[in-house]
Amino acid sequence: MRIALDTNRYVDLCKGVGETVRIVATAEAVFLPFVVVAELRAGFVLGRRTAENERVLRRFLLKDGVHVLYADDQTTLHYAGVFRQLRMQGTPIPTNDMWIAALVLQHNAALHDRDRHFDRLPQIVRV
Repeated sequence: MRIALDTNRYVDLCKGVGETVRIVATAEAVFLPFVVVAELRAGFVLGRRTAENERVLRRFLLKDGVHVLYADDQTTLHYAGVFRQLRMQGTPIPTNDMWIAALVLQHNAALHDRDRHFDRLPQIVRV
């Protein structure tokens, strides 16, 4: 399975949460959307272990099968579709999570997250 980690699940992975460790260990590929990397780094700079957290993230990103997903023109089309769907449903979600959803859809990945608002996007496979 190809999985994308949301920010909260990357944190779970670092904490050794069994479910997340198992999912990552058995994944064919692991993706971190660029938004997740940005959210993590924003958290790092507010914390007391900035350098240590950055080292752990860099080591993770260098592992075989781990990739950062960046937005491109195709991503913007998926984003627009997600935006329209949520607007028509009257169920907005945070902007960063719309980018994550767009990247997950574009790259045909399953999303590993803990955010109930992704329930509003049934087309996203979640693990």
